[in-house]
Amino acid sequence: MQNLMPNQLRAGMLFAAVVAALGGCQRAGPAPVPTRPVEVVVASPVLRQVRDFEDFSGRTEAVDTVLIKARVSGYLTTIGFADGTDITPEDVAAKKLLFEIDPRPYQAAVRQAVAQVAQARTHLERVTRDYNRFLAAGAAVSREEMDKAIGDKAEAEAAVEVAEAAKHMADINLDFTRITAPMPGRLGRRLVDVQNLVRADDTPLVSLVKLDPIYVAFDIDERTVLRVRRLIQEGKVPSARRSKVTVQVGLSDEEGFSRTGDIDFVDNRIDPNTGTLRVRAALSNSDFVLSPGLFVRVRLPIGPAREALVVPEEALGSDQGQRFLWVVNDQDEVEYRRVRIGRQEDGWRVIEEGVTTGDRVVVSGMQRVRLGSKVNVQRPAPAGPSTPATNGEGPTTAGATRPTPPTPTESPAGPTRR
Repeated sequence: MQNLMPNQLRAGMLFAAVVAALGGCQRAGPAPVPTRPVEVVVASPVLRQVRDFEDFSGRTEAVDTVLIKARVSGYLTTIGFADGTDITPEDVAAKKLLFEIDPRPYQAAVRQAVAQVAQARTHLERVTRDYNRFLAAGAAVSREEMDKAIGDKAEAEAAVEVAEAAKHMADINLDFTRITAPMPGRLGRRLVDVQNLVRADDTPLVSLVKLDPIYVAFDIDERTVLRVRRLIQEGKVPSARRSKVTVQVGLSDEEGFSRTGDIDFVDNRIDPNTGTLRVRAALSNSDFVLSPGLFVRVRLPIGPAREALVVPEEALGSDQGQRFLWVVNDQDEVEYRRVRIGRQEDGWRVIEEGVTTGDRVVVSGMQRVRLGSKVNVQRPAPAGPSTPATNGEGPTTAGATRPTPPTPTESPAGPTRR
């Protein structure tokens, strides 16, 4: 038993030495393959002529609106138009008939007034002859008889005037039984049918609106009102009360603004309930596409045209409300650049502060970039359209995928909470 223990010990030690030798002969694992730089597309900020503006919602209004009513009472006998008829200036000149009220009572009133005028004139002729006889008799007529003759003649003359005035009123009432269009425009639907009783100055018959030109009314918030008034005081923009200010108008089924109009009215007070100022513009509607009550978008230019840097909207990222850009430096490394943005239009964004014209801004591939990582600038993106945008109309570009904000560990300011 004692002879076996050293043999077992030697065998265990030999096994351990073999295992150690085999472990030392293992080959090292392969080295990691270096990753290729991310391919990105960059573009330099472009200097363009831009003009600040504000967008508002508005409604169209008719320049003139008339709710046609009867001027005399009576039963309706005739309707001379179809619902929705357009009234031309020639129709107004020809006194085109819209409605007619039963004229017979008013024709009888005219005949009665004619008879009363004849009666008053006959009486005037008689008292005038008496007055002339008394005047010729001279001293043979008493003073009392002469005064009576003078009074009778004056009363007869006044009676003639009363009768003639009554006849004139009867003629007017008879003329009011024929209701014609007071102006060119478009009629609505009739509100009363034939054989119904209409009351003078009470029963509405039909509405008539003038469509060309047409108004667009919109409300401006008080912050914008104060901003514009300060610019007016500084002489940077003209006042709509003293010069022509043009606005752009777009319809609800349009992407842009297809029409223009000139501001012709600015209210004299801010509405305390809404904190807005009512403004109105007049624009042409010769094609009659617009109708009163239509919703429109109104673009009001604010301030003069100026030069500003613009970048594609898709290059911008957002980090807890702070807008930023990925910028590639001279070593092809990605930098995080916070920017102050301005107006956005047609896929482009004005950059007020944070970049210059020489910077290279990532516009495609920004989802794969990381702060400080190397990138491969594959090719420069188009800097913008060949024709610079002016008069407040920004350059256009096709949309792309929006960049993602940096992870919390990539922000230069340190980790941020999402």
